[in-house]
Amino acid sequence: MDDASAYAFDLPEERIARTPAERREDAKLLLLGPAGELQDRTFAAFPEQLHPGDVLVLNETRVIPARLRFARPGGGAGELLLLRPADRDAFAFEARTWYALVRPARRLPAGTRLTAGGAGFTIEAVAEDGRRIVRFDDGVDIAELLERAGELPLPPYVGPGDEARAARYQTVFARIPGSVAAPTASLHFTDAVLAAIAARGVEIVRLTLDVGIGTFRPMRPGPLAAHRMHGERYAIAPDTASAVNRAKAEGRRVVAAGTTVVRALEGAALADGVVHPGAAETDLFITPGFRFRVVDALLTNFHLPQSTLLVLVSAFAGYERTRTAYAAAIARDYRFFSFGDAMFAERAEPKPKESRYG
Repeated sequence: MDDASAYAFDLPEERIARTPAERREDAKLLLLGPAGELQDRTFAAFPEQLHPGDVLVLNETRVIPARLRFARPGGGAGELLLLRPADRDAFAFEARTWYALVRPARRLPAGTRLTAGGAGFTIEAVAEDGRRIVRFDDGVDIAELLERAGELPLPPYVGPGDEARAARYQTVFARIPGSVAAPTASLHFTDAVLAAIAARGVEIVRLTLDVGIGTFRPMRPGPLAAHRMHGERYAIAPDTASAVNRAKAEGRRVVAAGTTVVRALEGAALADGVVHPGAAETDLFITPGFRFRVVDALLTNFHLPQSTLLVLVSAFAGYERTRTAYAAAIARDYRFFSFGDAMFAERAEPKPKESRYG
């Protein structure tokens, strides 16, 4: 469990979802019970899995149209994917300097001048991890540029984007721009499902975590401890923190809609088990043995082999339970990855000797 190879599995190509379900709530939902029992549902039945008094936490981040196309000086096409501002902590369209991925990277060294969508920019430097630092010319309106010429960065495994799929790559409650990938477990929610959840006496609260490109990157072979986790910025409002802390004090469940919510809540509670409001960045890598102090139940999609997200789910639900669930999902024709189906599980209680802080 402590090596990346333990999280490999064979996934048939036909199990990769390249288009979403016709209706969001028609996606399949696999229920993973405390003893490992499995039940098949659709997401329309998700409200029935929640208890009155539960607190459901959503990530209301919005995916930005961060991909820009350009023509290379020597001919041929290029691609720029803006990741996050390099000259400030929080996401802001006003930033002039950005961390970005540039393709073809080897043919575009530092100092290269380019134009995308009529906007000029310069590749200023190459970061240690291969990302580029690019600076847009003064006077470029980034928000207008992305709205006019940008494309939503659909994951590479779903193939080229189109307008219909791009529209489905936002949650119905997406509000605060800043992500380059969607919080995919929440793609299944509809206004009707949210209304049904509220009608059951569930308290719905929100936070933001800006999902980065690292969510798509598989781990390199070797021990988990050697993996360098990418950082992601989150913001938790005082009302959200209060609702979560009150639920914990009263013995009510905190339900996370997605691994991004888990990282934000557990990252904000690392010091003393209390969720502290405010904005910060977390590079928390949740691995088996981590002591969960906030989240009691998790809604999540089915993740890539050897991904940090699969490790997180295994830490939360139990390594063997997760492997069994994934094998069953493959056998039962569940669809995997961003446009795929979902799983709902309560936290597995670790053995005392396995408990440790992340």
